[in-house]
Amino acid sequence: MSNDVPTTPEASTAYGSYVTADDVARAAGVSRWTVNRAFRKDASISAKAREKVMQAAADLGYIPDLRAAGLASARSVSARSNLVALLIDDFANPHKLVMLEHLTRALRQGGWDILLVNTLDTDDTAPALRHASQRRVDATILIGIQFSDEILDQVHQGGRQPKLIVFARTSQVEGVISIAVDDQAATRCIAEYVTRKGFRRPFYLAGPRTFSAHLLRKETFMEYWGQTHGHTPETAWIGAYDSQKAESLIRESLRGRAAEALPDVIVCENDALALGAIDAIRHDLKLRVPEDIAVIGFDDVPQAAGANYRLTTYRQPLAEMAAYLVEVLEAQEPMQSRMFLGELVARETA
Repeated sequence: MSNDVPTTPEASTAYGSYVTADDVARAAGVSRWTVNRAFRKDASISAKAREKVMQAAADLGYIPDLRAAGLASARSVSARSNLVALLIDDFANPHKLVMLEHLTRALRQGGWDILLVNTLDTDDTAPALRHASQRRVDATILIGIQFSDEILDQVHQGGRQPKLIVFARTSQVEGVISIAVDDQAATRCIAEYVTRKGFRRPFYLAGPRTFSAHLLRKETFMEYWGQTHGHTPETAWIGAYDSQKAESLIRESLRGRAAEALPDVIVCENDALALGAIDAIRHDLKLRVPEDIAVIGFDDVPQAAGANYRLTTYRQPLAEMAAYLVEVLEAQEPMQSRMFLGELVARETA
């Protein structure tokens, strides 16, 4: 053999060749099978053997071939892929990015890989769910407004579907797990705050009512106000959680009104709508927040705390919700849907 030909794993790496599991096995003094098991989260392997493999892999710069591992695990229908599909839409809503941050951090810390799918419209949801199941994901997580219980039920009844989890919304489909804030309790908290502050002419601005199991915030606020104050508040809804559309709607709804005909507070279904409402009050109607019209949101997106808005809002406990989602993924036994309580964050707008 020529002296110019590399004969060790280290030399192979220096010459630009791929480091293989066999190279790691030789360096660690174990079998190739042991190397493969060391990189599988659910594999049975001693701590000492795993440590030897990981040290050798780090020394050699070895990265396992996840595609090959997936093919190997496919031989057993019970094997976990440690891959979840995350279906999301409605990127005009800034809270989606906040949820993504919490979810992806919790999932990665738990050792889960993520297949991110942007569902384009309501017709795209069912095909996206079926495609996710074909990729051998362990679970599909849905965040958005473009799915309905009818679609979830159809897909769920179709078989071969991994765990279905609806995040930050609720579903009534049997077998689908919902992880969400308790919208009714949260909205009652907001309505009680509005009452304590002495507001008497609320305007409720709601979001989309057509696709996914919509939130119960508007209904709860209307019921509370009718029972407590004896009259129905003025309401409007927008087909998207979009700040610019909210600004336009509030401008057109309130422009030209006498002062006594204006609402004294606008309660919004989420912060995206609230930010648009504030812009309309200040810049289009030339009024003051909160002196002329107060504004309350829901979610506590990063912009809410900024100096331009200082928005009073309801904060969802996203870190706790994401942690429970990981518990659901790890559980061997069926887990229950769960609702969480957040907190009202009082700032200058109300």
